[in-house]
Amino acid sequence: MKKTLIASLCTLLLAVSCVDLDLAPKNIVTADDLLSNEAGMEIYLARMYSHMPFEDFKYMAQWGYEYNGWLSAMGIEGTGEAVNRDGICAAFTGERTAYWGDAFKLLRDANYLLETLPKYRGSFGEVTYNHYLGEAYYVRATVFYAMARRFGGVPLVTHVIDYPASASELEVPRASEEETWNQVLSDYDNAIALLMPKLEASKTGYANRYIALAFKSEAMLYAGSVAKYNETVTGRLTGLGRKTGVRVMGFDSKTWEAASKKYFTEAYKAAREVMANGGYSLYKKKWSATNREAQYQNMVDMFSDLSSPENIYVKEYVYPTLTHGYDAYSSTFYFRGPLSAGTCPTLDFIELFDGFDRYRDGTLKVTDGVSNTSGNYLMFDKPMDLFANAEPRLRAYVIFPGDMFKNRENETRAGIYTGSTPVKPFFSDYSYSAAETTYQKLDIYTSAKTLRMSAKSTGQDSLVVKGVKMSVAGENGPFYEDGEANLTGFYGRKWLNPDPSFVAKEGNSAQPFILMRYAEVLLNAAEAAVELAMAGVASPDGADLTKVATDAVNDIRERAGAELLKTNIAPTSTGRDIVRKERRKELALEHKIKWDLRRWRVWHYEGRDGFWGETRNKDLYSNNSNYRFRGLYPFYSTQADKYFFDAHFQWVSLKTFNYSVLDYYFAIPGGEVSKSPVIDQQPNR
Repeated sequence: MKKTLIASLCTLLLAVSCVDLDLAPKNIVTADDLLSNEAGMEIYLARMYSHMPFEDFKYMAQWGYEYNGWLSAMGIEGTGEAVNRDGICAAFTGERTAYWGDAFKLLRDANYLLETLPKYRGSFGEVTYNHYLGEAYYVRATVFYAMARRFGGVPLVTHVIDYPASASELEVPRASEEETWNQVLSDYDNAIALLMPKLEASKTGYANRYIALAFKSEAMLYAGSVAKYNETVTGRLTGLGRKTGVRVMGFDSKTWEAASKKYFTEAYKAAREVMANGGYSLYKKKWSATNREAQYQNMVDMFSDLSSPENIYVKEYVYPTLTHGYDAYSSTFYFRGPLSAGTCPTLDFIELFDGFDRYRDGTLKVTDGVSNTSGNYLMFDKPMDLFANAEPRLRAYVIFPGDMFKNRENETRAGIYTGSTPVKPFFSDYSYSAAETTYQKLDIYTSAKTLRMSAKSTGQDSLVVKGVKMSVAGENGPFYEDGEANLTGFYGRKWLNPDPSFVAKEGNSAQPFILMRYAEVLLNAAEAAVELAMAGVASPDGADLTKVATDAVNDIRERAGAELLKTNIAPTSTGRDIVRKERRKELALEHKIKWDLRRWRVWHYEGRDGFWGETRNKDLYSNNSNYRFRGLYPFYSTQADKYFFDAHFQWVSLKTFNYSVLDYYFAIPGGEVSKSPVIDQQPNR
């Protein structure tokens, strides 16, 4: 956390021990050293925070909390936001390193602080003393929250267990899921009551009252959703542990409804308090109501501006001592170093946003016919013309074909077509079942050779067009045998360093990661408000719940350059989905959506019609538990001297994802279950 604190700790740990065995060793750090003064407390807190289960550039869903950021990418967990060529690109059904053992180590640190600090109360002023206790509750709440959304009910270790101890003390069974969420709520409330409202500028990285309130709103939204939407899954997605008979997964049929209302109420109240008293606001430093370029640039700048009034909780990086490698793995192919294309947004994600012509089924229009198998391809003078009316927010998140990045045009082509015009759709079947019928299998490529494509970036074919040599796939691909380049027609822009002088390489990036921002608090309030209105619960603060939801969504949409809602959001599933869709758009590529899809229970096939936060024909992209995502591939026509696009399932580094009802809860680590007489495995495993 703080370099000076780490240096102080190292000095203590490396001190030479005394030879006289009657004296206390000088290289042992005692409670007196740390808990009796503010300097020591800063070291203690820094140690705890260095192990917090925060998901940023150094978290990969496939691997879990390994804190290394190798192959760092965003939104590649089968959420539809983006895809990646590597094995880390898979549906979020588990983590290689389960968050279990490390969780209990951090719980011990928090519990030790809660139990021991009162002995040194006289060393601190009342406000400072209370704040330190609040930090311990905040850490404990965060750990239990991270565990609960993975496992459901977990052992609620809320005191220090000294070793050696009796078996009855050491063996703590899993609590029920409802008891676990109640513990999360209690710990956040204790933290909120004790923490200072604001901290000194030099103490960034720690909690304050409004940080705790913001995370409480997120956690309670999760708890309320699980309590309610577990009931919508066939079999109610609940069960008792075999060893203890405790409902370790899901809620009792007699309590789920009351519990969901309670949790949504708590989420709403916490978010509204942040809105009313936190002093945060949406980032609009360069925003203009009439200038879409300014709206786009405003959102690009937002993610690197540490002075943003939208930032609630930020993980800071400092070059060269504390860095990450996001740019090294997720830059465009031209700027790769050593790899690239780790985050390639999908067409399915693009279709969430305003500003495109569409077919009746809602998919993006690429032909002048009634579907992408009819009519002729639409032609554009340059690739960016297709995106002329797209939301500025989308352009800030995604690098379009032909757009500028670091003062260089993103030259992205799937190939060059030399056949006659008008150009008919390349395929007669774009359905899920024909997903692996790729361009390389077409007659126009294999025999007629009117479609020219490139397998790799090196030695690729080229044509002379109007006296200019033109490579068939451009600088950035896609190349059909090279998964290190473009996979979908798009690259992610969000989080990348936009400075042209910056060189992407491992350990060279220092952009901050925003773990909580005001836009999410607005969305938390909106979703909780709609859920309460749907359940017939009176407004906790007397405000019109539907207006609260509508105003929050419109504030975000206005900043994004999107179309505003003209009427209040209705307290129905349709109204709820408006908020969900907005959340999917605004919080994309931030490690948020994978958790939303889990808590909404819309990831398995039967519930997948709500996967996008809007009604879509799930059979267009899925088949039972399996599903795929599409790209939008630009081609250049030499005869027309124009570009056209084809919407097709991802065909470079083919990815098929799988998700079933079992995956809403991770398995408890097998070793923990086998060695314990009281730790229950999930009932469905």
